[in-house]
Amino acid sequence: MKRFFSTLAVATLTVAAPAQAKPLMVDGGQIDGITLNSGVAAWLGVPFAAPPLRALRWKPPQPVTPWQGVRHADRFAPECLQPLRGSSQNHYFGEEATSEDCLYLNIWAPKTARKAPVIVWIYGGGFNIGSASMANYSGEPLARDGVVRVNLAYRVGPLGFLALPELSKESGYGGSGNYGLMDQIAALQWVKRNIAKFGGDPDNVTIVGQSAGSMSVSSLQISPAAKGLFHRAVGMSGSAFGGQIGPAPLAKAEADGLALQKEMGATSLAELRGLPGDKITAAMTQRTAITIDGRVMTGTAEDVFTAKRQNDVPVLIGYTRDETFRPLGPIRSAADEEKAVRERFAGQADGILASYGLSDPARAAADIARDSTVGLQMADWARFQHNFGKEPAYAFLFTRRQPYAPGIQFSDHDPATAGAYHSGDIPYWLKTQDAFNLFRPTRIWEPGDRSLATDMSQALLSFARTGKPVSKTLGAWPAFDPAAPRLMWLGLESKAIAWPHFADMPLFASGPPIERNPNTRPRD
Repeated sequence: MKRFFSTLAVATLTVAAPAQAKPLMVDGGQIDGITLNSGVAAWLGVPFAAPPLRALRWKPPQPVTPWQGVRHADRFAPECLQPLRGSSQNHYFGEEATSEDCLYLNIWAPKTARKAPVIVWIYGGGFNIGSASMANYSGEPLARDGVVRVNLAYRVGPLGFLALPELSKESGYGGSGNYGLMDQIAALQWVKRNIAKFGGDPDNVTIVGQSAGSMSVSSLQISPAAKGLFHRAVGMSGSAFGGQIGPAPLAKAEADGLALQKEMGATSLAELRGLPGDKITAAMTQRTAITIDGRVMTGTAEDVFTAKRQNDVPVLIGYTRDETFRPLGPIRSAADEEKAVRERFAGQADGILASYGLSDPARAAADIARDSTVGLQMADWARFQHNFGKEPAYAFLFTRRQPYAPGIQFSDHDPATAGAYHSGDIPYWLKTQDAFNLFRPTRIWEPGDRSLATDMSQALLSFARTGKPVSKTLGAWPAFDPAAPRLMWLGLESKAIAWPHFADMPLFASGPPIERNPNTRPRD
């Protein structure tokens, strides 16, 4: 039995009429789904692994638990257990149930799909929060355009990335951590085995992620465990490159894990597994995210690429103009800028100030904050792909400030909050702009925003189909070449330009570690 629902946000949908459909046989048993008013078929809350509960906490994902009869895949599963989110992006699109039982997929497909390209979305959130069901990530709009869209869920926070000596001892390979990455790999293995049933082509899978999701994409590119599971990669605002962030040594990750264990008052792994999950997710101890565990991660991104052991696929990568991972603080004058740069970057300050200038201190400070973090990460990813891979890299810089509704205005002189913010490009790539007005009007989208979304989504669809981004208005994007680095400037007047400050990125390579902030976005 299928049911018709009314909009892209299933949390607000109502049943309209039933429709008959033949159930699909997937890992574990038969499922049926729903049909949306757009005509797109959707299967929501499809399990791809056993619930990682009790003895399976901090274990690699196990095979899905079989069921009898037909499972109705007609509603989202809970998001993975995570801290209360306050004003984070997940919260902004509506509250969701949370649970440790969370390893599920959401799938959208045209009813006429036959060997269609598959686009798999990996959410961000600093490896601490995230949801496969958020309206901003809906797969319905791109499915209407002819691809099969999949959102995968993965464990986050200490439940997804804890490393401990006891865990390393019991693993059988001498390492631990990376359970959230293992979930992503298990989901991609499920896609390879099952997606043809939904009209998708298992030999044409594109993985796409933003922020920690983009860091995941780059990590999957260097993981031997993910080899052959995807054929193109798209990363938005984050990577394992850049010298300041990336897989941590196992010893450090285990030390962080022992510190968390001490905070919990536990003396053993068994005691940790007996604690309530929400107590663990609320831990304040510093946590390592991705770890060189010897199985999923065998080295840094730079080392793996230099050895040409990466999953060599075309990559489409970029970032937004006003990324704000490590802002320099209030900058009102050239003196403020110079003081902040000399405090933050010490030995490189003269070169940075000469390159970025002092004539527009606020803009220069925003550009420095961006390029010293996400800009460097993405530039290095492009450089290493070109130098050590056979497949091309394509790059973008998203520059559009979203048009806020009255009463949702931000300070025009503060590009960190009013500009093209971290994650502000997502609704353009995925054509989910209307999700921002589901609960209250916060955006007054202009014709230029709709056109930009068309251009960006067309480029993404083209890349998924052929490995080359092309859109009707912009034409073919330039492939990255370090001798003359160019990217696509995405805004109301999009065009290919020289990559801004590309030659200056190495000035930041030895800077301080990046501080992750999963909640960096305007607070509506």
